[in-house]
Amino acid sequence: MKKYKIAVIGLGYVGLPLAIEFGKKYKVLGYDINQNRVDELQNGFDHTLEADLEGMKTAMEIRNKNPESGLSFSNVEKDLKDYNTYIVTVPTPINNFNMPDLRPLIKASQMLGRVIKKDDIVIYESTTYPGCTEDDCIPVIEEVSRLKFNTDFFAGYSPERINPGDKINTLTSIKKVTSGSTPEIADVVDKLYSSIITAGTHKAPSIKIAEASKIIENAQRDVNISFVNELALIFDKIGIDTNDVLEAAGTKWNFLKYRPGLVGGHCISVDPYYLASKAESLGYVPQVILSGRHVNNSIAPFIANKVLKLMIQKGQTIKGSSVLILGVTFKENCPDIRNTKVIDIYHEFCEFGTNVDIYDPWAIAEEVKHEYGVEIINSLDVNKKYQAVLLAVAHDEFKTFDFEKYYRAGAAVFDTKAVVDRRWVDGRL
Repeated sequence: MKKYKIAVIGLGYVGLPLAIEFGKKYKVLGYDINQNRVDELQNGFDHTLEADLEGMKTAMEIRNKNPESGLSFSNVEKDLKDYNTYIVTVPTPINNFNMPDLRPLIKASQMLGRVIKKDDIVIYESTTYPGCTEDDCIPVIEEVSRLKFNTDFFAGYSPERINPGDKINTLTSIKKVTSGSTPEIADVVDKLYSSIITAGTHKAPSIKIAEASKIIENAQRDVNISFVNELALIFDKIGIDTNDVLEAAGTKWNFLKYRPGLVGGHCISVDPYYLASKAESLGYVPQVILSGRHVNNSIAPFIANKVLKLMIQKGQTIKGSSVLILGVTFKENCPDIRNTKVIDIYHEFCEFGTNVDIYDPWAIAEEVKHEYGVEIINSLDVNKKYQAVLLAVAHDEFKTFDFEKYYRAGAAVFDTKAVVDRRWVDGRL
């Protein structure tokens, strides 16, 4: 393999950290179609809060001193032609019918077909079903480029393992699965990632196996969480606290202490549908996977209706009441709002005629408005009276929130994360 010159396609939660780490060792172009995203990165800012800004600055300074190394950013397609290794990190969402939406992958593949050259390598990191890289993406590159796969150009797959908001388990400290379209290319891809991943790599026997390994990581978590979510639904009817049951069961050494909760985000709530879709295309309906999805999707309306019942029990009038939801991101201490299920709770409340405020110091209000059409508040009026307060996301800022004040004023207080002092809650998941 000639000297690596790497272009990372897509500068989101996955692509940007990757571009930064590679940019410390190689010539790297961070490419994104969003001009605003490129502009903010060139100015040393990252609204996702995932980037190592000091590392990004270092990698950019290397480029300033030597044009043949270091990191730069662009949204100009022709700039990609100067590179020989392309890493694709675009989103893999689902549509309104929970079917895989491959449009970002296909568009990225079409673009690569216009810039790829003989002996170049394309590595996909986007999570998808087994076979997608070789059956759906590579033929697009072949058609556009007129080059022959595994003769003129090659491919690899190395699934992303980014955990948004996690500052401990970061890119370089998580073992990386790698693969290639030939044994020789598998070695090249593995060597490339080994040069930045301190935790080491695992070279899978094939691209399909690497794709499958990633998707079952998230499907497994989804099924495990759906089990405890179903327990929460059962124990609510029995009248016992789910978390108390889990604490008791957790005293056994081999009990896995998953917690009930909302399942959103870019991975766990999406990836099982990719695997289910692939299975169904082969004539098998995956009952366990789809059952888990059904249970987890039922939790948001369950929470909303539970809070409404608590309000009635406390003598509150539902229609015209004021409800405060704390948190809108899909997980704590990060601004990521992708596939957040808090929005489902919001809409459920609105259907009953309540006035809902969502307060989240982490979320970007403009993004929430653009993605969901919902206005949120980034500062809280401490004098406003609420008839219900719902903790949806356990941001650190909410650890000192005065739940007692609202509880004593007669509001129904519900804790989805089981982190609030139990004296000041009426119910929890």
